[in-house]
Formats: sequence, C-alpha cells, structure tokens
Amino acid sequence: MNEIGRLTTHVLDTAHGKPAGGMPIELFRVSGGETSLIKRVVTNADGRCDAPMLEGDAMAAGSYELVFHVGEYFSTFNGLKTDFLDVVPVRFQIAAPAEHYHVPLLVSPYGYSTYRGS
Repeated sequence: MNEIGRLTTHVLDTAHGKPAGGMPIELFRVSGGETSLIKRVVTNADGRCDAPMLEGDAMAAGSYELVFHVGEYFSTFNGLKTDFLDVVPVRFQIAAPAEHYHVPLLVSPYGYSTYRGS
C-alpha cells in the first residue's frame, strides 16, 4: 500500500504532564525569505490537530514553518508565568512529499524540544 504524504503535529505540555489542548498553531510556507500562511488550527483535547496540516496534493517539497503560540496557551493557567516563551517557530524542510512528516513539540513555559517523529 502506498502512503499518502502528510504533515502532522501534536503538542505535549511538560509542565503539566498532559497534552496541550487549545494551543493555536499556524503553518507557513517559506520561499525566498518570505512566509505565506497556509493554515491556522487549534489543538484538540489530545494536543493534536483534527486533520493533517498538509496532505496529498498540498504536500510539496520546500521550506515550512510551524508557529506554536505557547504563551497564549500557558496564559490560560492561573498563576503560571509566561514571561519567557511567547511563540515557538519551528522551520523545517519537506524533501520527500510522499512521506509522513510528524513534527511534535514538547513544551513548558521555559523550554521546548522538537524532532521528526513518525
């Protein structure tokens, strides 16, 4: 069976030990130093998007950026400081549009990590 290329993401809140539901995320295409918005979503209760950020014919080789609005997300928790991270941009390349690209974010108010998942 041939896999249809797609881009997915999810966010884990490491400060609270749970998925980051309700976090706004934007996806941009980057070309020649300019960015163009492709999609805006808000994560569901499982910290995931209800549909892939890109899939099928929309997947194209090139440079992309996911922008995670972590400050907005953490500001929903009373008493939790959000005076360090505001937005977390993750710029990456899609070289093989027929493949699955999964770009998760593990985040707290003071740090984050990401990787290419499966």
